[in-house]
Amino acid sequence: MTKRVLVTHQLPGERFHDLCAHCDVNVWMGPGLLSAEALREELAGCHGLLCLLTDRITAELLAQMPDLEFVSSMSVGVDHVDTAALSARNIPLGHTPGVLVDTTADTAFALMMAASRRVVEADHFVRQGNWTPENAWAPDFFTGKDVSGATLGIVGMGAIGQAMARRAQGFGMRVLGWNRSPRDVAGIDSVDLDKLLAESDFVSIHVALADETRMLINADKIALMKPGSVLVNSARGGIVDEDALAQALLSGHLYAAGIDVFEREPVPTDNPLLTLPNVVVAPHIGSATVNTRARMADLAVENALAALAGERMPHCFNPQIYG
Repeated sequence: MTKRVLVTHQLPGERFHDLCAHCDVNVWMGPGLLSAEALREELAGCHGLLCLLTDRITAELLAQMPDLEFVSSMSVGVDHVDTAALSARNIPLGHTPGVLVDTTADTAFALMMAASRRVVEADHFVRQGNWTPENAWAPDFFTGKDVSGATLGIVGMGAIGQAMARRAQGFGMRVLGWNRSPRDVAGIDSVDLDKLLAESDFVSIHVALADETRMLINADKIALMKPGSVLVNSARGGIVDEDALAQALLSGHLYAAGIDVFEREPVPTDNPLLTLPNVVVAPHIGSATVNTRARMADLAVENALAALAGERMPHCFNPQIYG
């Protein structure tokens, strides 16, 4: 029997044609993202699913898919998938770790630089015609914060956090690190979270979103942050209390923020962070380079091909199902 696999978006990379050669593939062609209703309809009767982080794979949805044998997500994080429901049915969940480490760290560092040196604010100033002879230069004209020699606190010392630290060390920064489980990394001073927040000129978030990290950076933690510091989040939106962050930026307690991820995505236009000139925002593009996205797609396909062949996925998020 030919297996049926739903792919929720057109994929880059070189391996997609291999998938088509091994199963009956249904690719969602849009327009836009696959809605929850459309996902349920398209997935009915399928044996496999290759999805994106924008697809919500809930326990309710899975309960309606008795034929489903595997899920492969083109993402590192899997907070969009009910992993417990999958594991309860011994359904493997593939993800794509490793290949986006440096790309995402580059994005976080870019956000930090842009926020600290007011790059987006200055860009708007020029484009709006405000750079005139009468308003051309002064000693405090678009002054920002120095990154070189400052202290960076990294919340989450996994692969991306460590890559961020390497970039910071190249700028002569002192690097502090906190991890949920103790982890010693050369060149990084491991401290508790409160000390990190109190001493860091810049704080960059690199933990996964889980029950333990949801709203980790809440109003109380933001209040502990060093006055005039900058927060960067390129991990997941639900880790930071966005209302508390906006208030801290409005009050001047925090100098700026660089945000690539939001609790609700696409972000609603009434999100208070979007009204603030000292916030640099991006639409969840941490891994968005041509090469990285192609490599992610190839890994997702490789996970799917392994599952179709009855083999262990090379990058399985819930390997305990294999016994």
